[in-house]
Amino acid sequence: MNHKASMSAPPHRARRIVLLGMAILGMASAVFIVRGPLMMSAPMCMAGRWHGCFDTFNGVVLMTLVALPLALLVVWALARRRRAAGVTSAWRMSLAEVGMVHGTAPFIWMTMMPGGGAGTVPARVSLVPLRDLVTMGPLGIVGNLLVFAALGFFAPMRFAALASVPRILALGAGCSVLVETAQYVLRLDRVSSVDDVLVNAAGAVLAALASRRWWRTTAQAPSDQPRPALAPAG
Repeated sequence: MNHKASMSAPPHRARRIVLLGMAILGMASAVFIVRGPLMMSAPMCMAGRWHGCFDTFNGVVLMTLVALPLALLVVWALARRRRAAGVTSAWRMSLAEVGMVHGTAPFIWMTMMPGGGAGTVPARVSLVPLRDLVTMGPLGIVGNLLVFAALGFFAPMRFAALASVPRILALGAGCSVLVETAQYVLRLDRVSSVDDVLVNAAGAVLAALASRRWWRTTAQAPSDQPRPALAPAG
C-alpha cells in the first residue's frame, strides 16, 4: 500500500507543477500584452501622483501587479504562523484570504471611479434586464465578470458556510447591489444597471465552479481548527 501511495505522489506533484507553470506563463503573457498601456501610467505611479495613476484603470492594474509580491509575502507569513499553531490547511486558508482582498479590491476601486460629470449630472438607473449588455461590449462584459471573480473563487475555500453555488450567487449579487447603490448615491456619473449585477454575480459563480474541487474538504472539516494533540500511549 505504501508503495502504491509513493508511486501516485510524483504524478500528482508533477500535475501541480505543470498547473503552476501554466498559470505563471498565462500571467506573464497577459502582462506582455498590456505592457504598453501599463507603462503609460508608470511615470505617474513612480512619482506617487494621484492623478494619472490611481484615478486610471491602467494605473490601478499596474499597482495591483506591483503589489503582488507583497501579497505573496503576506500569504507566506500567515501560513507560517498558522502552521506553527497547528492549523490544518494553513496555506490554503492564507491564500484564500489574501486572494479575496487582492483580487477584489482593485476592481471595486475601478468601478467606483467617478466619471467626468460626477456630482453634477443626475444619477442614472437601468432596471431592464439584458438591455445594457449590448452597450457593454466584449471588454465591458469581461471586466464585469472579473469584478467578484476572486471573491467567488476563494470564498468557498475559506468559509465552509459559502461552499455552494447558490450562496456564492447570492454573495456576488449582494456585493454587486451594494456597489451599484453606492454609485447611485454618490452620483459618480455611472449607470447603476441590473445587468451589472447579473454579470458580476455570474462571474463569481463561474470562478466558484473553477475552485469546486477544493470545496469538499472545506465543507467537511473547517480548516481553521488546530489539529488535536495525540495522547501519549500508556
